[in-house]
Amino acid sequence: MKKLFLSTLILSCVFSTQALAAFADGGAKFLGNITTSGQIREDFNTYWNQITAENGCKWGSIHSLDSSGKSKFSWDNYDKCESAYKWAKEKPGERFFKFHALIWGSQVPNFLCKNKNPGITVEKTRQYIVEWFDAVAAKFPDLEYIDVVNEAIWAGDNYHSGYGKPAAGAEGNTTDDPECGGTHIIDALGGDEVINGKHQYNFITTAFKMARERWPKAVLIYNDYNTLSWQMNEGIELIQTIVKNGAPVDVYGQQAHDCKGMSKSDFESKLTRIHNETGLPLMISEYDIGEADDTKQKNDYANHIPFMWETEWIAGITIWGYINGATWAQNTGIIDNGRDRAAMTWLKEYFASNLDKGKNTTGIGGGEVVDPVPQAPYNGSAAKAPGKVEAEHFDIAGVGKGNNSYSDGDSENQGDANFRINEPVDIYKGGTGMVLGYTEPGEWLEYTVNFDTDGAYSFFANVSAGNEGSSLNLYVDDALVIEELAIPQTGEENWDTYEKVGAQIANISKGEHVVKLEVVGGYFNIDYLTFVAGANAEDPEPNSGVGGNEDPSAIAGNLHLNVNQLGDYDVFDMQGVYIGRLSAYSMEQAVSTIKHSDFISAKGTYFIKSKNTGKVQSIRLIR
Repeated sequence: MKKLFLSTLILSCVFSTQALAAFADGGAKFLGNITTSGQIREDFNTYWNQITAENGCKWGSIHSLDSSGKSKFSWDNYDKCESAYKWAKEKPGERFFKFHALIWGSQVPNFLCKNKNPGITVEKTRQYIVEWFDAVAAKFPDLEYIDVVNEAIWAGDNYHSGYGKPAAGAEGNTTDDPECGGTHIIDALGGDEVINGKHQYNFITTAFKMARERWPKAVLIYNDYNTLSWQMNEGIELIQTIVKNGAPVDVYGQQAHDCKGMSKSDFESKLTRIHNETGLPLMISEYDIGEADDTKQKNDYANHIPFMWETEWIAGITIWGYINGATWAQNTGIIDNGRDRAAMTWLKEYFASNLDKGKNTTGIGGGEVVDPVPQAPYNGSAAKAPGKVEAEHFDIAGVGKGNNSYSDGDSENQGDANFRINEPVDIYKGGTGMVLGYTEPGEWLEYTVNFDTDGAYSFFANVSAGNEGSSLNLYVDDALVIEELAIPQTGEENWDTYEKVGAQIANISKGEHVVKLEVVGGYFNIDYLTFVAGANAEDPEPNSGVGGNEDPSAIAGNLHLNVNQLGDYDVFDMQGVYIGRLSAYSMEQAVSTIKHSDFISAKGTYFIKSKNTGKVQSIRLIR
């Protein structure tokens, strides 16, 4: 969300081609900014290697009608849309341009407004949308990044921007025209069906499919605000819904206008949750901190920017303005009357010393893509089953999507064991030595385990819980084998007493498998896992950790799944067109098959859907 800014000053900043190194040149992803009051400043390429026209590429800035009612397009009228594009194209592969935005409920052409043009119809609006998409494609056929749909989350009783009626806007700053009276954009793109109280966002799916038809190689972005604070859940649900419905969305853009004063741990845990639950790379699309106090603004930059830069699934960063007084909101600039504010000074120092810390395994966002590295067993070889696996000996994470070995709710190891301190999993002293604690719902850990024989296994876990409602899931090679195994309260507000819980796994084949433990109901501590060959087998260590007293009735046959049973996986392209079906033992194996075979020959983003579970996963192929 951003406000149309008209400066009262005449700026002398003009387009420049001076060859200066930007902060992120040679790094793993871009660090960009926006045009300044319609201009590309002389110092722009001193700092930034990606550009977004703040207002110049918006529909209302370009599309109008002539006296006969025919569409006409002005590409460099205000805010230099075409100039920004040309600036990036001067150095392809080194500079990057993002088109902002194709569909937005604000700053639309006046002829789309119901009050200003009472004769406008759904059919006519659809015609104008097609003309708009076609005109952009003709002008910029090789766009790399596109904000396809902007600010369409349904929150309360309205969308984030004025698709139907004026909306409040980010930070209460709206660019909606109160005299517009809404538009027919949603209906023209297929409507927004509501099923069981949930918006289906059909119009967003349609817009993305239209964009993919015109730009088959572009990175297509859904962009919105308040996604790190008030409407995080709604934003996640929107992405999950449009992906399920076949929208070819590649990236979820986080405007991050809502991060003022947000702590480092809060910022990191929220982005991690959004990434994990949507399954998409993220892009920090409009970051700024509106703060008059230089030190406070700098502290927020220092708390947020390193995670953006050093996290592999964040594809790029765009700061939303850098000149104080020439940005959409007060005090968001980091240069004030020619003076670097503390945040700008910090940025210069950080990138001068930490450029090589940037990570990017998304395949997008500029820079060099790091080759994927698979996860590996903690001790160099797989744990043995039958046998005991210490909970803190989860696999070492690899590099690249699908090679993580854990997911933790925050970025810091909050434990006291001084073990694996550079990893965020919380490891404490306790139990029989060390335990995993402060477990939150949705967190998970993976262990490579070598099973000695085919057949059924009994599973045991040494656990403690100071509260009720704790539980876990267990997966083997992505197949759920134990569902919501209950963990009893071992003491009121006491996590020092440990008990054994257990269940049965119907069948596992001999050999190495990846075992995943997922936290369903927090919060509990876990000391170790034990696998014993055979159904209803006895635990070889019946005396659990500290104060343990095993309850044999807890050893239940929860599920009877054959984890080695072949399943069918359907593959679709980003337009929802069926590509074909393959068989695999797990989603991971299906993904690997597609990556390393000629099942799909063309690069692009595809979706894989399990026929058994309905689970959907996206995969981006770079051939």
